[in-house]
Amino acid sequence: MAEKITVMDPRGYPPKVTGNRLAARPESLDGKVLYLIDCLFDNADVFMEQLRLWFAENMPKVETRMIRPKESWVDDPEMRAKVVAGGDAAIIGVGL
Repeated sequence: MAEKITVMDPRGYPPKVTGNRLAARPESLDGKVLYLIDCLFDNADVFMEQLRLWFAENMPKVETRMIRPKESWVDDPEMRAKVVAGGDAAIIGVGL
């Protein structure tokens, strides 16, 4: 047991992270369009549907619209443009 071994750290080196401010919050969602974005993760569709139902029951003045990207893990500029052009706010659902 006198032989030496080399141990590598699998964590590597973390990238430098630069913080960004959160988006400004509207004072109220009444009369606003809220996009519920299903990012195609496991069970995100179930969660987003439950969230849609909650808004319908508890905040009926908020119009919710469900939307999905074309692919998971791939930027969808067309979807983002649609949300920016037609929405006042968005919730991104990433699954359970």
